[in-house]
Amino acid sequence: MSFRLLRPVRSHRMLAILERIEPDDNSIDLLVELIHTLRPKRPGDHAKAGTNVRTLIQLLKGNPQHAQALRAYILRILAKRRHPSLYTDIGVLSNNGFFTELKRRVSYRILPPALGDEYLSDALDQVLYLQTDYQWISAVPAADWLQLFDLLLAQRAGADADERNLMLPGMLEAIRTLSYRVCAIGLEPELTKFHSEIEIFESPFVMQNVEVNAHLDAHARLLGGSTEGIEDAKHLLVMLDQCDAVIVKIRRKALQLGTSIALTYLLVALTQSIDRLRKLLFLIDVSGELPSAPTVDLAALASEAAPEPHASVSLHRAAAVALALELIEAHNHKYKVRDLFADNITLLARNVTENASRTGEHYIAEDRGELRGMFMSSAGAGLIIGFMALIKILFSFLRAAPLVEAFLFSMNYSIGFMFIHLLHFTVATKQPAMTASRIAAGLHSRDGRNIDLDSMAELINKVFRTQYIAVLGNLATAIPTAYLIAFAYKEWTGRHLVTPEKAMHLLHDIDPIGSPALFYAMIAGVCLFVAGLISGYYDNQALYTRWAQRIAQLRGLGRVIGQERLRRLGLYLENNLGGLMGNFYFGVLLGSIGTLGFLLGLPLDIRHVTFSSANFATALVALDNHMSWQLALKSVLGFCAIGTVNLLVSFGLALWVALRSRQVRFKHGLALLKILGRRFLHAPIDFFIGSKTAPGEDHAQAPPKGH
Repeated sequence: MSFRLLRPVRSHRMLAILERIEPDDNSIDLLVELIHTLRPKRPGDHAKAGTNVRTLIQLLKGNPQHAQALRAYILRILAKRRHPSLYTDIGVLSNNGFFTELKRRVSYRILPPALGDEYLSDALDQVLYLQTDYQWISAVPAADWLQLFDLLLAQRAGADADERNLMLPGMLEAIRTLSYRVCAIGLEPELTKFHSEIEIFESPFVMQNVEVNAHLDAHARLLGGSTEGIEDAKHLLVMLDQCDAVIVKIRRKALQLGTSIALTYLLVALTQSIDRLRKLLFLIDVSGELPSAPTVDLAALASEAAPEPHASVSLHRAAAVALALELIEAHNHKYKVRDLFADNITLLARNVTENASRTGEHYIAEDRGELRGMFMSSAGAGLIIGFMALIKILFSFLRAAPLVEAFLFSMNYSIGFMFIHLLHFTVATKQPAMTASRIAAGLHSRDGRNIDLDSMAELINKVFRTQYIAVLGNLATAIPTAYLIAFAYKEWTGRHLVTPEKAMHLLHDIDPIGSPALFYAMIAGVCLFVAGLISGYYDNQALYTRWAQRIAQLRGLGRVIGQERLRRLGLYLENNLGGLMGNFYFGVLLGSIGTLGFLLGLPLDIRHVTFSSANFATALVALDNHMSWQLALKSVLGFCAIGTVNLLVSFGLALWVALRSRQVRFKHGLALLKILGRRFLHAPIDFFIGSKTAPGEDHAQAPPKGH
């Protein structure tokens, strides 16, 4: 056969490796070299990868002796190593727990584990040692891989039983191991607490293990020479379906009762184990009539592997290729910390944002009456913030050490924000992290095609006008309060609260052009976003750990304040722990970011719209109301711009996390903007201040719970 069309250098290297294969060679080094010749220089060079594989196929077809030698060599490598761990550990989380697994991955990223000759998974480590190998391997058409597989590993006439069943025993052992693992995880207290029926009725996690053992015993008899047929695995698959149903129920309950990292990790490990169990059962099925195929489009893969009109490839062969590609990709990613977080944090973030979403409904006004209520609530917060700005200025007079000053500032912010929460007042910039989750809850369609855009536009319009009314309420009292405090201080002490130089410095701090005020406003927006996540996290923890019940069990405290007051205290803390802790940590962030920047020599600080407006009023008094209109206009525009940046950054980040946690993809932004534009043109007054009452059609257009 002529090899003119083959790339000479690459084919010569392959040929040289094939010629070096010895009949009794057990070393894996030659296989490593051979795979290296197939590997393109760039993992994204898919065409080169396919060309290299086809080159090897042509070489083996042209020289059957080399094909036979390579076949014997690969079979020796496969026969020498244990297979089960490849199927049970690669791509399936261990039972170690999240933090143990995280520590293991971090340590192995720095110093990989020692590799031996006992396990097939270690051989995969030696052969496919680059983390990008899965890219070019997946890019090679399935037809080429199957053709190479037929040349090397297809059963030949006269092959003994051990050679024919080389892969089967490892798969059977892996199925048994995975089944026991599913049974063990399914009986964990973290799961049974959410699904107590498992302890009353027969657990599907236990029953699937009984069915698996019976199925594998039948396979063992068949391998031992028995002529008795194997019953199909339909009942076993029904048990696995019931296990999936229990997992779905637990996840739904977790949305209401809270979750933990441990529970989330167990659910992910359980789901992965059941999925791998199904795929292996499909591969060992001898009847070809398993009613449930693995979660992959095998028909498409089979058609890709056999593109000719009359060619065909069994679904089992397609499933084998799909599993091999999955194992290779999981192997290349097995020490990636990012993948561990991606597998687990999505569920946890969903619970955190779900709690924030329920809180966010209280931040959305439906009509003008509720908007007036929101204005009064935010006005009360502005009054307190005016005094918080005074206390911060007084603390700055102490000239304390940086860390002491940061502590004082943080406690001022934290106690003030928590006091605002206790009085049921509203800080406008705290709304976005909550309302973004509420909007994402309305986008609960995975493809975005079934979303009611009119209802979504109505919800966003309500959120918009509630937000700006809350900002106006904060400013409407924060500015006069700060002004009156500075004026009263001067009248009482005979000197200004701040010097004219300090006043100009305060005005410079809110200059949107001549200072990094907007950048610092972005940092404050990030702090607001983080505070929203913290709030959702503690709400989740309060539900999950049943704070109300635990506090009600404190007999000593009950004797002091009374059992009824203790019960109400427990309910209050369970319902408000997230709000209190979110406000506390938000205050710590605002009070310490500037000091952190000073200690590190980095340009880090915060600008918050309400405090910036209060500082403007204080500076106005310090300058004896002598301020040019240009400076006044620039300052007003400055704190308005700071507020806009605060809101946009915190809202954008919160909406992004909420969408990611729900795995929602929204692609109708332009259509939504058009609907909002029509609403503004049709009724501009209602767009900004809402309708006088909540009409019937407003209720009819209530935000959808999800389609």
